[in-house]
Amino acid sequence: MASPVIVVGLGSIAAEIVAPVLGSGFIYIENPTESDLQKAEGAIVRAAFEFNRSVFDSMPNLKVIARTGVGTELVDLVVADSLGIPVLITPGSNTVAVAEGVFAHILHLSKRLGPLTKLVANGAWNDRNNYPVGDLENHTLGIIGYGRIGTQVAQIAAAFGMKVIAFDPYIDLPSEIKVESLNDLLSRSDVITLHIPLTPQTTGLFGAAQFSKLKLGAILVNCSRGALIDLDQAMIALKSGKLGGLGLDVFDPEPPKHHAIFEHENVVLTPHVMGLSAQATVATYVMAAKGVRDVLTGVKPQAIANLKNKSDGSAK
Repeated sequence: MASPVIVVGLGSIAAEIVAPVLGSGFIYIENPTESDLQKAEGAIVRAAFEFNRSVFDSMPNLKVIARTGVGTELVDLVVADSLGIPVLITPGSNTVAVAEGVFAHILHLSKRLGPLTKLVANGAWNDRNNYPVGDLENHTLGIIGYGRIGTQVAQIAAAFGMKVIAFDPYIDLPSEIKVESLNDLLSRSDVITLHIPLTPQTTGLFGAAQFSKLKLGAILVNCSRGALIDLDQAMIALKSGKLGGLGLDVFDPEPPKHHAIFEHENVVLTPHVMGLSAQATVATYVMAAKGVRDVLTGVKPQAIANLKNKSDGSAK
């Protein structure tokens, strides 16, 4: 009788969710020892876990990695490619959760929930006119990156009566929302949300030049990657009033070093959790576990991030 295949979790990934998905013939180890790593053929990895050369070296029998999320910047893809190990991702599993999180930030900033909460708590009721509450209806939302999450954000925006425009040079956008340039989007949008990957081309995308193009008092929300925004320049824009509000769920690095912008009353901060709602977390773990099971049983996995997106499910 064949020995069960060992799959390990790297980062906190609950066995009660993963083990039933893997099914018979697999053993899932939530807190693996060095010996477990040596035997493991599959790994389910939290997005914050750094899968570097030393981790590969500790897992000589590894045949597949599944990430909880879509980012692979913490995986040494060069090593994975050289070993023929597919790195799976879980696109779509947290789409709704992130989009809802984007709007939580937008509403918090537009409706001035932070400063108004402090005003009431501090007995400064008569100062309420110093914090005018904004509107979303009939205002323009600019979406940079129109993939799954950007599309979901647009659907929510429509329910608020917002006009949606989008910029994404890699997608054939509907003509009614498409703008031809980033600067065009910046100059027309009352609220801007980022949904793009971190690449050498997008690192520092939002700097002094981009902030200068904003409509006065625009709101910017980033639930994508922290390094997209230059926080020093964002602070200058907030102080000048050019930037009316900033929502951040992502940082560079994570956890972040303290920045003066964190104290600004028109800033809302969350610790990269907008995609980690209860439903989204379960869906992500289930998708990752299915991907590992598929590769190890010779079935085509849903989403491979490396090996030129090889889709036949084979491994080393």
